[in-house]
Amino acid sequence: GFTKKRKVTTTVSDKKKPVFPDLVGRKFTADKPNQLYVGDITYLPIDGGANMYLATVIDCYSRRLIGFAIADHMRTSLVQDALTAAKGQRGSLKGAIFHSDHGSVYTSQAFQQTCTLLGVKQSMGAIGTSADNALAESFNASMKREVLQDSKTFTNQLVCQSEVFRWCTRYNTMRRHSWCNHLAPNVFERHNEATLKHAS
Repeated sequence: GFTKKRKVTTTVSDKKKPVFPDLVGRKFTADKPNQLYVGDITYLPIDGGANMYLATVIDCYSRRLIGFAIADHMRTSLVQDALTAAKGQRGSLKGAIFHSDHGSVYTSQAFQQTCTLLGVKQSMGAIGTSADNALAESFNASMKREVLQDSKTFTNQLVCQSEVFRWCTRYNTMRRHSWCNHLAPNVFERHNEATLKHAS
């Protein structure tokens, strides 16, 4: 039999919504935590043709996954939940920049209101240019490659949620990252915080 390759579009641009300027310019770096975040949505294929969706919020300083949400839909509440989770981790996001693509969930009035409420300034790359959000895209690719390995799909939604959650936890706490001097993101942040306190 022949099975068509699954094609899932996670970025649906809404030309009628406001476009935010690119405040990042492909420079995914920050001097300290809680200054610059990137985020994206990726699909998680399930047996039988269904999908789950993962929304992420990643700190450019440490590559730490600060907030994420998994659901069986791509409604605006998915990205709102991910950003709210990030606020829960940091305590406050006031003054931070959140960079994304031009997906309709990110340009929606509801998400703009969430950003305003949390004190977050939105930034967006060019339409149709994945390099403008390369850090988030790279995270998604690594996650799928390492979780799915030789499989093409997750067995069911419960397995998908469990395995992705486990990987995200391991990513922050144990997975060594070249950007972090081969430390895990959580360890990198703690190490640098201790270094700064000692220096002062």
